[in-house]
Amino acid sequence: QTPTSGHILINNQDITTMKQKALAKVRMSEIGFILQATNLVPFLTVKQQFTLLKKKNKNVMSNEDYQQLMSQLGLTSLLNKLPSEISGGQKQRVAIAKALYTNPSIILADEPTAALDTENAIEVIKILRDQAKQRKKACIIVTHDKRLKAYCDRSYHMKDGVLNLENETVE
Repeated sequence: QTPTSGHILINNQDITTMKQKALAKVRMSEIGFILQATNLVPFLTVKQQFTLLKKKNKNVMSNEDYQQLMSQLGLTSLLNKLPSEISGGQKQRVAIAKALYTNPSIILADEPTAALDTENAIEVIKILRDQAKQRKKACIIVTHDKRLKAYCDRSYHMKDGVLNLENETVE
């Protein structure tokens, strides 16, 4: 959808006036998506998920950065596992890694912890927050999960289509 008013700029590109093909390229290269359903390809191992991304997007992180990311997210021992062989929290960490792997400017996370228990939800949000800060990425999380609020720099509440700033705890 396009906005009813205003403009959206990503890296000084006005995406509100772009044609669909150009917009698809921006989505592929500038936006990392983390969804409630992790959307992992069921017949590909964790490692193969990244190989597929690399075929579609040449701007992926270096092999050294990839290895470091896998280690930081505790995924190194899972590289040869299929999605059906790993836990929900592990799948979510793979989804975070996939979102970061393409070096996007923005990470959009839609209900990234909805299916997780409190311990895994907090672990996932801390990883996401730390990775976004470390890699200097903007991260926007849409959620109903109030447990996450304490881990965000800013929190907005939407009511009747209007966003209002709730708190600001930027360090």
